[in-house]
Amino acid sequence: MQEADLFLIFIRPLNELNIPYMVTGSVAAMLYGEPRLTHDVDIALQVKATDLPSLAKAFPLERFYFPPEEVIRTEIARRIRGHFNVIHHESGFKADMYPIGEDKLHAWGMAHRRHLPIRETTVSLAPPEYVILRKLEYYREGGSEKHLLDIRAMLDSDDEAISKETIGEKASFLGLEDQWKSALG
Repeated sequence: MQEADLFLIFIRPLNELNIPYMVTGSVAAMLYGEPRLTHDVDIALQVKATDLPSLAKAFPLERFYFPPEEVIRTEIARRIRGHFNVIHHESGFKADMYPIGEDKLHAWGMAHRRHLPIRETTVSLAPPEYVILRKLEYYREGGSEKHLLDIRAMLDSDDEAISKETIGEKASFLGLEDQWKSALG
């Protein structure tokens, strides 16, 4: 199974169910910047309790680890920072799923997501500014330079298509000014 197919095994069911989502994290950074190795795909999604039975059917237990319904109910009830995993048994590839909740940055990203055709399907992709802001948060929390490298690769790849003004404004609101300055080098 090729790497593109790996992340699409999680995207196709979401498309079929019409669950609004956006791919973010390393996969989005690679699509906007340059390829690197990753073991998962990050997906922010607008999932409701009424979606859970069909979502569970879309990720059958014989092919995927899918959390029990009560776990997902708990995570989608969180106002911010909800999270659950779905893991493809054969490949070990993982989707980190982040319910939107009341997170304002998630909401902004969803309103500005892009749609990219990849291998006979359409992928909803977080805007590059959102990806950069989340990577700045991860850099602040963990200090991993890989986030700054991803940001710089994105800026080097298509600096004109990325609104540094939007990032600056949102970085200020989120207390990420120092991290943004570090990313700019």
